[in-house]
Amino acid sequence: MRNSSHLEKLVCSKCGKEFSPDEPQTICEKCNAPLLPIYDLESVKNALSKEDLKGRRADMWRYRELLPIKDERNIVSLGEGFTPVLKLEKLGEKLGIKNLYIKDDGLIPTGTFKARGLAMAVSKAKELGLKKLAMPTAGNAGAALAAYAAKAGIEAYVVMPEDAPLTCKLECYIFGARVYLVRGLISDAGRIVSEGKRKFGWFDVSTMKEPYRVEGKKTMGLEIAEQFNWEVPDVILYPTGGGTGIIGMWKAFNELKELGWIDEKMPRMISVQSEGCAPIVKAFKEKKKESEFWEDAKTIAAGIRVPKAFADFLILRVLYESGGGAVAVSDKEILEASKELAREGVFVCPEGAATLAGLKQVVEEGDIDKDEKILLYNTGSGIKYTEVYSKKPQIGVTAYYLH
Repeated sequence: MRNSSHLEKLVCSKCGKEFSPDEPQTICEKCNAPLLPIYDLESVKNALSKEDLKGRRADMWRYRELLPIKDERNIVSLGEGFTPVLKLEKLGEKLGIKNLYIKDDGLIPTGTFKARGLAMAVSKAKELGLKKLAMPTAGNAGAALAAYAAKAGIEAYVVMPEDAPLTCKLECYIFGARVYLVRGLISDAGRIVSEGKRKFGWFDVSTMKEPYRVEGKKTMGLEIAEQFNWEVPDVILYPTGGGTGIIGMWKAFNELKELGWIDEKMPRMISVQSEGCAPIVKAFKEKKKESEFWEDAKTIAAGIRVPKAFADFLILRVLYESGGGAVAVSDKEILEASKELAREGVFVCPEGAATLAGLKQVVEEGDIDKDEKILLYNTGSGIKYTEVYSKKPQIGVTAYYLH
């Protein structure tokens, strides 16, 4: 066994109660709040330096001291992480932004950033001896769970809306997961998973309802810092559904600051949602600490069609602490942005395209200095959304009609 992890404990994100990481944990039932892994960063300082990363494996496990897997034999990997950061020169020139970049998690196992969180959750489940993992999903997270559970030899149960992308459904089936389709939203799927926990002994790996998916998403922030030579961008725009990524990145930047690997300057985090489902945007503009359930949620960007994120208070906390913001964009703007990004050679998912649409909005509102370093986060490949991009949309963007 090689134990390089410096994981110390789990802590409730509301009351601060401590939990053991050596047995399966879900949430703090007293607060109904997520648990967050805490590391002994002083011991990390003695064990690891930035220079030690040179020559390490080019995936997210290069940061193993800051990740929760204690026995490296339990790592379940398909090569996830360390995706490229690309400069968007034509779009930058068009928008008058000198330093505009995109981090492309479309180039990752199963085609989306969900692989990061599920690789971590499944690895920890293997380490803790869990045998049945279940989750509600808009599609991509379920596909990632199915893939990593297959690799680990663990049973996977996936519940998703019946209108989830066909590719995601097929992935779940081919990887051997047990798939249940519901007429409704991810929130309806969540209720079925809760029932399955009680009836069938499923372990719920829903967004922020177990402590380790956020650690996989944390690697997004670790990679960004390293790829920008330990000088983080001024602004990061992130498509927000369940929000694990924005929470994870902010956690990464805080840990790196405590390690002394980055200075005091932190990025302003901007949450981008769809006008058809924008609970975080509404709560932010109303200066609230939690969001309200968004009724009749609709958008072509299935990954951000989350009527109420379980960890909404943590997402909003990041936006307030970072001095960031939240914007909502239309499906028409998302489709147009996807076309513009494609002209840079990047075929993004609708959620990733939403970040460019959101950037245009904040530039127009004067909330960004055009000399700043701006990073868009693309969370998945457009190839997974051929249904969206091949249909004749009812919003006037006829360039996407391929029939």
